[in-house]
Amino acid sequence: MSSVYVARATEIAARALGGEMMIMSARDSTLFTLNEVATTIWQAADGRTPLSQIVESKVCAEFEVAPEEALKDAESFVQELAGHGILLVSDQPIPEETR
Repeated sequence: MSSVYVARATEIAARALGGEMMIMSARDSTLFTLNEVATTIWQAADGRTPLSQIVESKVCAEFEVAPEEALKDAESFVQELAGHGILLVSDQPIPEETR
């Protein structure tokens, strides 16, 4: 899954609170509180940058975590949020107009 692209969906409500992000899905009203690492991934999810690059350049650069562990955790996180319609996942860059 490391060659996937992720983008924030538009049908969500999100607020930053003290280094964490609170996100609510419009699809199923699920509320998520993201920790600092997850918030870093969320903020970098632009649809143009592969998840593996986000993990390497943002997560591993800012937090003390092994690249393999960080990528595995990021993949799980992305799949969970994608299941609630909060993140979009694709094997190709995601154009802004499709979000």
